[in-house]
Amino acid sequence: MIGLLCFVVAVLASAFKSKIRLEAENATLRRQLVVLRRKLKGRAHLTNNDRWFFVPLYRWFPSILQVLTIIRPETLVRWHRAGFRRYWRWKSHRRGGRPQIDPELRELIRRMSVENPLWGAPRIHGELLKLGVEVAQSSVARYMLKRGRPPGQEWRTFLHNHAPEIAAMDLFVVPTIGFKLLYGFVVVRIHRRDLVCINVTANPTAEWVARQITEAFPGTKLRAT
Repeated sequence: MIGLLCFVVAVLASAFKSKIRLEAENATLRRQLVVLRRKLKGRAHLTNNDRWFFVPLYRWFPSILQVLTIIRPETLVRWHRAGFRRYWRWKSHRRGGRPQIDPELRELIRRMSVENPLWGAPRIHGELLKLGVEVAQSSVARYMLKRGRPPGQEWRTFLHNHAPEIAAMDLFVVPTIGFKLLYGFVVVRIHRRDLVCINVTANPTAEWVARQITEAFPGTKLRAT
């Protein structure tokens, strides 16, 4: 009884559907019959041709989801999205452009950058032009050996090597209880963090600061940085 009622409702609703939409739903039903006739071991086998039939039809007429029986609607939607992604991947695929460089030339650029670590892309590009090799400087930079750190020493290495010879100094203001200002001067060695000089004055001058530094490091040739 319920099946008959559904059939009557479908017949009544078909009068309000467009002819093209009805033909699309009929084509979907006929294709499903074709798939069921060739099923193997009780399971419907869908080929790529079947998928290419259902996906564009669903793209043009989403109402065919109502008459699908052998395919779940979410499966068809997943096929459609996958096809959409592949289409735009193909559409955005790079065509043309600069021709690829031969593997021998790539290996030569890499070897030149390894054997000459101070050479940059302009120098290697110039040497290749002397050899009669026509290649862009951007291509040379692309195939050079990528070095993770600069050839010079880092700041941490510099501090580790020169810490015994480095000192830090500071001149600061000290207010007194009588609302006067005194100026304190401190010198600290970086290596051991030793306090080598501390003094206070009410009139700091360049000569006074220089004398404090000289007395903190007697017999040492100083260089400010």
